[in-house]
Amino acid sequence: MEVGIKELRDNLSRHLASVHHGHTVTITDHGRPIARIVPIGHPTRLETLIAEGRVAKAPHRKTPALDPLPAAGTVSDLVRDQRR
Repeated sequence: MEVGIKELRDNLSRHLASVHHGHTVTITDHGRPIARIVPIGHPTRLETLIAEGRVAKAPHRKTPALDPLPAAGTVSDLVRDQRR
């Protein structure tokens, strides 16, 4: 079942009841799927692949971004200077 964000917000209890009964709800934003609500008892495709040993979780989390370097001028100025 596909529902828009407004429809989900307006009828959340009804849609969660549907999920409780085993249905999957796909949330759309302007007709484009953006999220999925699935019953907790059903493993996701990724969970199934991990259980089968066909894929593995990443060994480490990504490192956080470095602190920004101090710079003078705008980003446009810096890009222009790099292109010279």
